[in-house]
Amino acid sequence: MLFAAMHKTRMPDASEALAGRSEPMPVPVRHAVLEAPLAPPYPEGMQLIHFGMGCFWGAEKLFWKLPGVFTTAVGYGAGYTPNPTYREVCSGLTGHNELVRVVFDPSRTDLDALFKVFWEGHDPTQGMRQGNDVGTQYRSGIYLDNAGQRPLAEASLERFCSVLERAGRSPATTEIQVLDAFFFAEAYHQQYLAKNPGGYCGLGGLGLVYPAGE
Repeated sequence: MLFAAMHKTRMPDASEALAGRSEPMPVPVRHAVLEAPLAPPYPEGMQLIHFGMGCFWGAEKLFWKLPGVFTTAVGYGAGYTPNPTYREVCSGLTGHNELVRVVFDPSRTDLDALFKVFWEGHDPTQGMRQGNDVGTQYRSGIYLDNAGQRPLAEASLERFCSVLERAGRSPATTEIQVLDAFFFAEAYHQQYLAKNPGGYCGLGGLGLVYPAGE
């Protein structure tokens, strides 16, 4: 137990990570709110990106309400363990973050609209935590589908860091990287707050406005 606790706020080395499994997590066919497919293939022309901003229950709800979003799903990524369980992720021994997958129609919305929700919807200055939720799976991050998204993501970080500085806040600890693999979370996590309207949501922003870019 002590070994696991040491990893709650420190990324494990690959040699320390849990082994995981080869079988993917079964998930519902359809989104509980949008009635779109959760898993690929998605319609031609759709684009996707992933966000880590604390507990993925509340984060997913922020994005499924946006015009132009085709579907959302929650899962794990940016760690080591293949197809982890929620319990394994919470141990701190997978290296994974709790992520929201956002699949969107670029003819109806764009990345900057998604970045606005991301930056305003959580506190990106807290490192391995979000409020009372502490652990590696609660870190702030933008996880790209491809390298072409990086300039826009980094520009959004720069703009919001300027906002944080003017407000006298600490710098953002947000990580930006291309995501190697996304592992779906268990079925009960998908659209959790739609199924449990009174469920827990520890997400909260800083009350600062993200300045949309060009």
